Order: sequence, then C-alpha cells, then structure tokens
Amino acid sequence: MLPHTYNPLLVVCSLFVAVLAAYAAFDMAGRIASAKGRMTLWWLLGGACAMGLGIWSTHFVGMQAFTLPIPLGYDPLITIASLFIAIAVSAFALFLVCQDALPIPRLIVGAVMMGLAIAGMHYTGMAGMRMRPAIEYDPALAVLSVTLAIVASGAALSLAFRLRGRTSMMLFRRSSASLVVGVAFVSIHFAGMAAARFPMGSVCGAAHDGANHGWLAFVTMVVAIAVIAIALTISVFDLRMEASTAALATSLAAANKKLAHLALHDSLTELPNRVLLENRLEELVRSAKHADDRFTLMFMDLDGFKAVNDAFGHRVGDQLLIDVATRIRARLRPPDTIARVGGDEFVLLSFLKHATAAADLAAALTKAIQTPFLVESHEVEISVSIGIALFPDDGASQEELLRNADLAMYHAKAPGGGGYRFFEGSMEANSYEQMQLTHELHSALQRGEMILHYQPKFRAPNGPAVGAEALLRWNHPVHGLLAPERFIPLAEKTGIIVSIGAWVLDESCRQLKAWHDSGYTGWSIAVNLSPMQFAHEGLAKAVRDALHRHDLPAECLILEVTESTAMRDVELSLTVLQELRRTGVQIAIDDFGTGYSSLLYLKRLPATELKIDRGFVRQLADGTEDAAIISAIVALGKALNLRIVAEGVETASQQTYLTRLGCDTLQGVLLGRPMIADAFLAAAVCTE
Repeated sequence: MLPHTYNPLLVVCSLFVAVLAAYAAFDMAGRIASAKGRMTLWWLLGGACAMGLGIWSTHFVGMQAFTLPIPLGYDPLITIASLFIAIAVSAFALFLVCQDALPIPRLIVGAVMMGLAIAGMHYTGMAGMRMRPAIEYDPALAVLSVTLAIVASGAALSLAFRLRGRTSMMLFRRSSASLVVGVAFVSIHFAGMAAARFPMGSVCGAAHDGANHGWLAFVTMVVAIAVIAIALTISVFDLRMEASTAALATSLAAANKKLAHLALHDSLTELPNRVLLENRLEELVRSAKHADDRFTLMFMDLDGFKAVNDAFGHRVGDQLLIDVATRIRARLRPPDTIARVGGDEFVLLSFLKHATAAADLAAALTKAIQTPFLVESHEVEISVSIGIALFPDDGASQEELLRNADLAMYHAKAPGGGGYRFFEGSMEANSYEQMQLTHELHSALQRGEMILHYQPKFRAPNGPAVGAEALLRWNHPVHGLLAPERFIPLAEKTGIIVSIGAWVLDESCRQLKAWHDSGYTGWSIAVNLSPMQFAHEGLAKAVRDALHRHDLPAECLILEVTESTAMRDVELSLTVLQELRRTGVQIAIDDFGTGYSSLLYLKRLPATELKIDRGFVRQLADGTEDAAIISAIVALGKALNLRIVAEGVETASQQTYLTRLGCDTLQGVLLGRPMIADAFLAAAVCTE
C-alpha cells in the first residue's frame, strides 16, 4: 500500500472550520426557530448553505491535509456533488431541530439519515479523486466512520434543539457544544480516511484535469470561513434589529394603551368620558329593550364650582373635581358608571329600576358632596344639582334620556341648587328658549349680529405677534354677547353652520387683508372648521374664493380641524385635507391629545401644525403627567416636521415651561385675550 502523511496545519484548520460550522448551525437553528413567515424559509436556505459549506470544508480541508507520494487532484463535478449533499443534509438538520418538538423516534431517524448523508458526502468526495485501481476500504473502520457519523449527528441534533433559546449563558453553551460537535465531525472524516487503502502503483485520474491539490485547500477554507462569518454577522445584526423592534413594539403598545385610555377617560379625574359613556349607554338601552328592563340615568352639575375656581384658581378647582369624583365613586355599586362629560358636569348610569331607590341614591350623593372639602388647606363648600330620568318612562333612546335628565337638572338648579328632580313632561316647555335661538340663528347673519373676536398668537416666548385666531361671537339683541357654546351646537343641528362658517372664513380673510395693507404682511389667521363644515363638499371652493376675493396668499390662512373630527372618518379626512392643502393653505390639528389618533394615520395627514389642548396646559408643571404628554406631543410634532402651538397659556411659568419644551407659538389670556379687530391691532402694535 502507498504510504501517506498528514499536514498538521491543515488538520488544525479543518478542526477550526468544523467548530465554526457547528456554532453557525446552533445559531441558525435559533434564528429559524424565532423567525416568522417567509423569513423562516430565507434563514433556512441561508443557514443550510453556510452550515453545509462548513461541513463540506471540514471534509475537504481534511482531504487536502492527506498526502500521497503521487500527484493528486479532484474531479470538479463529483466534488460539487459532495458539496450539494452537505447542503442538503444541513437543510434537513435545521428543518428537523426547528420543529416544536423532537421526540426520541424522530431524533433517531434524523440521526441515521443525517449520519448516512455525511458519510455519503465523505465517500463521494473520496471518489472525486478517481483512483486507479479503486480505493480499498477497511470494512471495520468504514463501519466505524458511519457509526461515528450517526452518533455525532444525533448529538448535534439534540444539542441544536436544546440550544435554540436565548439566555445569558447561551454564548458559552453554544461555544462548548460547538467544540464537542466539531471534534466529532473531524473524527468522522479521519476515521473514514483511515479506512482508505491505496494499492501500490495507484494513479489519481483527476490529477491532471481536476482541481489543483495545492491551492484548493486555502481557497476552500477562506471561502467557507467567509460565508460562515457573513452568516453569523447577519444573524447578529438581525438579532439586534429584532431586539430594537421588540423594544419599540413594546413602547408603542404601551403608548397605544395609554392613548386608548386617554381617549375613553377624563385625564383629570380618570373617570369615563363622554365617548365611553355614550358607548355604555347605547349598550344598556339595547340590552334593556331586549330584556324589558329598567335603569336610571342621572345628570349632575356642581353648584358654586365656578366661584371656587375664580377665588382659588384652577389648581384648587381641578383638585376639587378629583375629590368630588372620589366621593361619587365611593357610593356606587360596581356595575354603575360615572362619567365626567364637561367642566363640572357628571353623568351616572345606574341599574336601579325604581324611582324610590334612585331618589335614595341621589339624596346620598347630594349629602356627600355638600360635606365640606379640604383642598390644599382651603375648606371648600359646594353642592350638586341632579336631574333624574328613568328608562323607558322618561326616554326610549339615549338621546332622549340625556336630554330629559339635563332638563331635570336645570330645574333642580332653579331654586338655588343642592337637590334633585325627576324629569317631568312639563319641563320640555322650558326648551322654548333653545328653539327661539335656533329660529333667530337663521337671520342673525343677515342682521349683522355675528362678529369676530381675534386672539393673538405669539412666537414663543414673548413675541412678536405672528397672527391671530378668529373666534365667533353672537351679539344677540336680547341676550347680549353669546359665546359659541351657546349657539354652535344649534347651528350644527340645523345645518346653518355651513353658511355661518363661510361668513367667518370670508370675514377673517377680509380682516387679515386689512392688516396686511397696514404693513403686517407676516401675520396669518387661523379659522376653526366645524365637523359639518369640514364634511361639506363646497369647502375647498369656499376657501379658494375667499382667498381670491381678498387677494391673500394661501399660506397665511390656517384652517383648524379638531383631532376628533379628523379621526372620525380617516379616509374622508385625508381626501378633504389633501384637497385643502393643494390650495396652499396650512392645516392645524386642534385639541391634539384629547382624542385617540393612530400614528399611522396621523403621519399621512397633510398637516402643518399641531395645537396642544388647553386642558394639558392648565396643570403643567415639572414631573406631571400633562408635562410628559406635552413633551411627547412636541417630540412627535418635531419628528413629523410640524409647528407646535400651545393654547390656554395663563401663567408666566406655563409660558416658560412650554417654551423650554419646544413649542413654537403660544396663545392664551396671559399674552392676549380675544378682542375686536381695532383693539387687536392696537395691542399687537404695543407688543412690538
């Protein structure tokens, strides 16, 4: 037999490649097990190529370490076939260990199939030498090499399955297991080589037309190490990106949960808000009708709350509302719902079925709230007026119940408050004033009773003035100057709001043009759009006509849309806002933070400005929840390249804090109250 020798350096190299390939196999198993969807297939294919090339390189570099006293070479096709066997067995192994379970029977079958394939790869590679006469194999050593391949395959499959997780000790465990498996696979190769016998006079048929024996070992090893290293590097980067994505997803989930809570709860008292109340009331009406059941609705309004607010400030007033909510909750049963629907207005849904029980609860609530409160060392006394409506006697729908309980509450207030009244049919006669106002609204524009006041907007922190917000007032001949809260809901109900909105838009543009002509060309004006006006098909044309009529540049007009209006029908809002944006006007999202916006839709809205609701500004201080919310809104606006406007600035500390947080524009009574046009111009001149 021909004598043979081994190159020690190449033997060590083959062991190094084997260990690296084993580690790559363990890592790929973990990546495939955690991947989802189509990424699983890509990791399986990539891992099979990297692992298969590593196993094959272990065998091939080991063969390069083997030398005979004759020229040697390797048939390219047979050698490539052995590589494909290695890749195929790697894909099979990775597929096997990435299943949910690896029972003993499956492990045994997998080990046998994988071991036979590895042995087949080795002996196919040996056949690539095309020896004449053929290589003789020692049966015992050949069987030993196949047995080693099966045992090593079983161990590798079991370890890979167990090491798929991610723990702090995983790097050490995988490294240790890789060393063991690498030694095992090298042993398979050298057992197979020891089984080979080369008769005297043997000639290598691939020595002249096959792959060169000299440089092939180096190229094979470098390519294998490079491929495995690339696979491991990609895995590390993917793992880091996955960790970052998971952290971001957790943060977004928490933020969405917080936003969902804010959307359905009052930020001050943590009680359900009007949206959640209406949802629950709708469900309660539906279920009560189906079961022929009864329940009670109470509308509550605090007496004397405004006086407390004026005397002690908003801080004491807000804490008083929190204490009131706590006392009300303490007297309710778990199924009942108490919601805050306005500044000092609350609505209670109770499963009480009879007037006597409802009266007892109302009396208990009245007594509880009449007990003096101690708020920041101030003893505060208030009372509550409660209107009670019973379903179905006092209303068969949620709208009727709310309206009738509201009417009863106003009658409870009439004698001075501090009591409760059940709804009576005669109370509806008192809604005559509302009907009269509705009738008079139709001619208010023609009679010139609608006027605009203008509240200045200042560049943070102290100016100069950058424009104004137009605020509508009704100069009623009998009732005097009415705030929009008194008549805008009526205008919405009757549809008159569209013509009123068109007038506001035109008058605002006319006044801004007058200011521009006076030299204040840098000013802009903000106009609020009501929900009905926003949905009206003629809005964009009305905007274009007003701008053209007064020869105003479009960018100086800011149209304000509340967050709840914009999110009511997102796709419709996108269409309307994009059409408005094409006219060149600016878009502001008003009352931002009070609704529930999907960030996915928000970034699609063609807005230029976010307007922080005054409710967040009111309690602004370091470390408060409102400060955190405003900081998040500012960061979000900056990320979306939007200007940030804060309204409701009442104190110098709020002014300083909002400026420090990054608000671009400030608006509030500290800087300037709403005023008629002439007074506005005089005040603006004084600030410059």
